[in-house]
Amino acid sequence: MTVFGAPDSTENRSGGIRADRPVHSGHARDRTRRADRLLLRRLGVSGTVGIIANPVSGKDIRRLVANAPTSTLQEKYTIVRRLVIGAAAAGADHFWFLAEPHRICARAIETLDLPGVQHDHVPIDERYDESDTVRTVSAMRELGCSVVIVLGGDGTSRAAALGWQDVPLIPLSTGTNNVFPRFVEATVAGEAAGLVAAGHVALDEVAEASKIIEVTIDGETDLALIDAVLVDERFVGSRALFDPKALRVAVLSRSEPASVGVSSIGGLVLPCGAADEGGVLLRLGPAGEAARTVRAPLAPGWYASIGIDEARRLGDGEAVEVSGPGILAFDGERQRLLKDGRRAILRVVRRGPRVIDVARTLRLAAERGSFLQHPRADPGAG
Repeated sequence: MTVFGAPDSTENRSGGIRADRPVHSGHARDRTRRADRLLLRRLGVSGTVGIIANPVSGKDIRRLVANAPTSTLQEKYTIVRRLVIGAAAAGADHFWFLAEPHRICARAIETLDLPGVQHDHVPIDERYDESDTVRTVSAMRELGCSVVIVLGGDGTSRAAALGWQDVPLIPLSTGTNNVFPRFVEATVAGEAAGLVAAGHVALDEVAEASKIIEVTIDGETDLALIDAVLVDERFVGSRALFDPKALRVAVLSRSEPASVGVSSIGGLVLPCGAADEGGVLLRLGPAGEAARTVRAPLAPGWYASIGIDEARRLGDGEAVEVSGPGILAFDGERQRLLKDGRRAILRVVRRGPRVIDVARTLRLAAERGSFLQHPRADPGAG
């Protein structure tokens, strides 16, 4: 375990991160923070935040065949640094990080001086695949994280939900097809996480359960956050979807016109947002052979013509059955092989991550005077 600002030079077990800057106990701000944290601990409030920084988000094949930007490790370092600064300023005093080869989180904060704030990597058996995120987020629940911040695209947030389905989440965009994550400045996103973790704002006041697509295959369950698609292919391959002619059936929890990926196909013909109940069903085929055709952005800077035989709204929990042969892709990535005759049942339900509204969190905290260091009573009150 590493404590920021510890007076001695120690090396923690999860990444060799040194904390050798002295505690500046004379600063009034630091004394106020420590007093606030002590009071919160006495009240049983945990100021613990989890951070998942996916090192491979924003680096798949769509950089080669489309015009998707690359999210560099340096960008992720700076994002994590701002997240921690913002969360600590709002009262968070403990951080748990995803363990991954680049140690993004630990390197991002190794020179920060935040007295009394602790951090460590979640101890897992690293496999260097999606399951690392799944198992880490599951462990973060047991470790008492009040909020989890995820850096990645739709697929990374999906992995977090697989580990903790109703996780209190702030998803930040560093991926490719970003419908679920938000574009929010990391400093204020971290501040919102800290406000919730430290108990200044209650989670129920600022977060609502998101929609997901529940997938059942032979009694086994899986999920997608935005889109579940049956693809007329036989191999998982590179995972990233790219051949529009192979798309057959899509169930969307959100059908967003202002998006890229499969969600944009539905969004351009039958919009359905995050606040709307239910979802959208699309039956697709090659352009020119279907009843209608729409030209949609399937990746950043890359449009394709998609044939649409059917587009209709789905009620909450309404079952859609699809059959193999084919591949089921979730949130833009091929995931499961459906052999000939094997069936899957897809349903849109509101039982997903509780996504925190960053702006609402900050507004409520401001209205309550949470940012005032020395609030004074109104002499005219009473």
